[in-house]
Amino acid sequence: MTLSDIDFPTPGEGDDCRMVREILDLVGDKWTLYIIATLKDGPVRFNELRRRIDGISQRMLTINLRGLERDGLVKRTLFPTIPPRVDYELTEVGRTLLVPVMALVTWANTNQENIQDARVRYDAS
Repeated sequence: MTLSDIDFPTPGEGDDCRMVREILDLVGDKWTLYIIATLKDGPVRFNELRRRIDGISQRMLTINLRGLERDGLVKRTLFPTIPPRVDYELTEVGRTLLVPVMALVTWANTNQENIQDARVRYDAS
């Protein structure tokens, strides 16, 4: 696939470009990739999500989950127990993100040493 194979919005389709940019910003957000990857195997409770995603604060997890829920990528289920239990899972549309997200995660894991080496060489020059 080359860039010419991609159907980019043409100039004059400002609303389409803006919407695509917003979606790409959401998907490319620092925490979204981790959240999507963590939900790949099914529903996960809020606190379990927080434990599995190293470094995310409760506030940032809440903000990101709300955004993903708003966009229809994540479903929130509240169980009326004491204390309340909340599960999150990918929606059907959210599950379609798994292939590209997991490809990015795999690529990052595979190339992290190469990128770190390149940074060291660049910074040394």
